[in-house]
Amino acid sequence: MSYKDYYGALGVAKDASSEEIQKAYRKLARKYHPDVNRSEGAEDKFKEITEAYEALKDPEKRATYDQYGSAWRQAGRGGPPPGWENVRVDFGGGSSGFSSFFDMLFNQQRAGAAGAAGGGAPYSGFDFGGGFSAGSYDAGGFGGGLDQEVELELTLEDAARGGQRELSIHDPTAGRSKTFTLNLPAGVTDGQKLRLKGKGLQSADGRSGDLFLKILLQPHDGFTLDGRDLRTQIPIAPWTAALGGEARVQTLDGALKIKIPAGSSSGQKIRLRGKGFPARQGDAGDLLAELKIVVPKQLSDRERELFEQLAEASSFDPDT
Repeated sequence: MSYKDYYGALGVAKDASSEEIQKAYRKLARKYHPDVNRSEGAEDKFKEITEAYEALKDPEKRATYDQYGSAWRQAGRGGPPPGWENVRVDFGGGSSGFSSFFDMLFNQQRAGAAGAAGGGAPYSGFDFGGGFSAGSYDAGGFGGGLDQEVELELTLEDAARGGQRELSIHDPTAGRSKTFTLNLPAGVTDGQKLRLKGKGLQSADGRSGDLFLKILLQPHDGFTLDGRDLRTQIPIAPWTAALGGEARVQTLDGALKIKIPAGSSSGQKIRLRGKGFPARQGDAGDLLAELKIVVPKQLSDRERELFEQLAEASSFDPDT
């Protein structure tokens, strides 16, 4: 069995954190997935990175791979594989191989949702609705449907507004993808799981399990979510801070004009009630806008003259 360098496939160091491994996989998966990249070799690359991520995302599987290399699957079923007793992998080199297409789609992993009765092997599926990532289902006993879990990445705005969203979920039990429209509730939060009854996988007797959507909120450039409150910054000019005036603040629903009190300082916060993140039940959070005084990077001759006059005329001491 040839050695497969899973760390090299994802382009991460061998001491990379779980977050770094996940970030690298998502970036590469978006680039090489066959639905978006039809160039030669893209599908093989996608298989390779999916197999690598499957092994490295779980701490126990990663530790087994670090010890046994490409034989980590056999070792993970209970003890080292034949011929691997007291053997450790040399990570100094070796060629990279590829899993089969079946392995690429259905690599073993832990079930992420409450599975059907029985102890069958869990496998991965994929969600391409809003940024795709590995999901899981429990291929349980033959009597009931199979529950499936996938991750759904949302922007802060999409999570706040909710609305209809089209999802395409791979169903390995049927050998095809299924597409349906999801009515996403407004105000879903990071890590929240939504249960869609009967939208999971079909068992051998034709019954369907449930689909669990795990919400992942993407980082936002302008807002930080704190519970239901949103935190942001408002850049203001020095003269607006000193004299008062108006400034524009961004909310999830667009820009608003607000009044800046005279004598404001950087770090001072203005609370806009009900302009934060919505709640599925109850009131929305608040928007906490922190003032940030910004000075011109370059001054005209007149501006410099006026600032020099202000410096001479003012007795203000910021230390007192």
